[in-house]
Parts: sequence; structure tokens; C-alpha cells
Amino acid sequence: MAVNALVAETRDATGKGVARRLRAAGRIPAVVYGKGAETKAISIDPSALQRLLQSGGAGMNTLIELSVEGTTRTVLVKELQRDPVRGRPLHTDFYLVDLDQTVEVSVPIRLLGRPEGVELGGILDHPLREIELECLPRAIPESVDVDVSALDVGDSIHVRDLELPEGASVRTDENLAVASVVAPVVIEEPVAEEPEEGEELEEGEEAEGAEGAEAGEAASETSAETKERGE
Repeated sequence: MAVNALVAETRDATGKGVARRLRAAGRIPAVVYGKGAETKAISIDPSALQRLLQSGGAGMNTLIELSVEGTTRTVLVKELQRDPVRGRPLHTDFYLVDLDQTVEVSVPIRLLGRPEGVELGGILDHPLREIELECLPRAIPESVDVDVSALDVGDSIHVRDLELPEGASVRTDENLAVASVVAPVVIEEPVAEEPEEGEELEEGEEAEGAEGAEAGEAASETSAETKERGE
């Protein structure tokens, strides 16, 4: 993994007013801390930090050589606050690392290939996007690659199935599913129910009864007309 250089300046004052003034001057507030080290307030150039994080594929796991007052230490970005609208860095926490001691980091999972089950109409589900690893700083992978090309409908790959870099151990639940191919959901259209035989008969009887009633009414009218003529 490439190591990149970043120069920081110390700052004595803290608070929202100081942060606003720093940002107006083209810098952002930051802190650097680590095991057995005193937390130090610093300021950095956000554009320089952006370039470092985007220059390789490691992203937030980029090892940075941070220089403060002539002293250079290796750090990782532990937390990065961004503007929710513009995405610009607003504040950064740097964590001091010992290259001979393991660290815990989040590493993205990258799926490779097109599953056989997808060719048969299945749907690829990718519920777990990152995995927590513990490894030496220089052994942090850019990603954990997973070949899903052999997955059929109903098959899954779990955390316990992943191939990890040498010396790395997983801190994520090994039973979690990383990727699976599920069958598509088929929505059946409702089918109109056919009336039962008894119901048809009752309807027929009703029709016959209605016809009989109409005939009876017609006969009554004819009888009344005949009676009137006779009168």
C-alpha cells in the first residue's frame, strides 16, 4: 500500500469560531491521537487530503505520513466529517499507527463475475458491503474480492467463506451473508372464481320464476281486458 505525505500545522484554540476562520482561510480543523499519545489539535489543507484519499484505491485506509512541527508519524483517517451538500471535508480525526502492530479497519467487499443463477432468471443480492478486518497497517487490502460466478439460485456466500489476505483476521460475524442469488418474486394475477353448480341452478330457478311471474301478469291483464269488453 502506498504511503502519502501530508503537512499539518498545530493550533492552540478550538471551537466553532476557530473552525470557521480556518475554513475561511482554506484549511480545516483536525486532531491526531493514538495509543499512549496525547491528543493534538492541528489544521490541514482539505484539498491535499482529498487528493491523497483519491489517488489510490485504498480510500479511507490510505496510510498517510503526517508531519507536525517537523515530526512525521504514520496515521490513518479514523473519521472524516463532510459537508452534507457539497461533500467537502469539514473535520478529520487521524489515528497514529505502529506499522508493527495490527489495526482494525473496514474494507469494502467487491463482487466479481456474473452468477449462473442470474442467467437463469435469479436476482443477485449483496447485503454486506464492508467487512471488519484486523491486520498489519501495510497489509490492509483495498478490497476483499468475492467470485460469485458459480452461484446458482438459492446459493449464498457467507463471511466464513471469504478468502482473506495472509495474516488478516475477520471481526465481522462469520454467519452473515455476503451475496446470494434469490428466485424472482412472481405475482400471480387473481383468477375470477367460477360459480358452483348449485349456484347456477338457483340462478336458473330465479330466472324461471321471474318468467312465470311475467307470464302471470300478462294473463291477468288479458283477463281484465276481456272482462271490460264484456261489460
